[in-house]
Amino acid sequence: MKLFLITSFLALLTSISTNAQDISKNALGLRLGDNDGFAGEISYQRALNANKRLEFDLGWRDGDNYDGFKLAVLHQWVWNIDEGFNWYAGVGGGLGSYSFDKPNDDTDTFVFAAGNIGIEYNFNIPLLLSLDFRPEIGFGDEVYDNNDLDLDIALGIRFQF
Repeated sequence: MKLFLITSFLALLTSISTNAQDISKNALGLRLGDNDGFAGEISYQRALNANKRLEFDLGWRDGDNYDGFKLAVLHQWVWNIDEGFNWYAGVGGGLGSYSFDKPNDDTDTFVFAAGNIGIEYNFNIPLLLSLDFRPEIGFGDEVYDNNDLDLDIALGIRFQF
């Protein structure tokens, strides 16, 4: 029985690795979602090998009484579902800062840890669309009260090269 389970597990790993789809070496675009005020991010993905990549996201937000930015870095693993469809999962973190105009001109700088899971479609043209979920837990000053769990859902559109 143990031999059967081990053989089945190895066969499954082999089929997953042979079914892996090469991911684009580079992808640049936008990630549009909302997580405590960060509605837009410039997003860059860099392939490490056939099924791993790094993602760098720089988000910004401008409100009536505040300005802010957030930088996220994620390590992602990518698996092929079907022709053109992939799903991915990753871990990472980042840092950010808010600057408030009123009432006390306070600034809040914070760091956060993040997870990431999503689905993407790789078109035959150099276009990649994605939908992902990124839970984040932040640690910072009390001004922005970022010491909690934030749930971010976003749509990504990237040009591959």
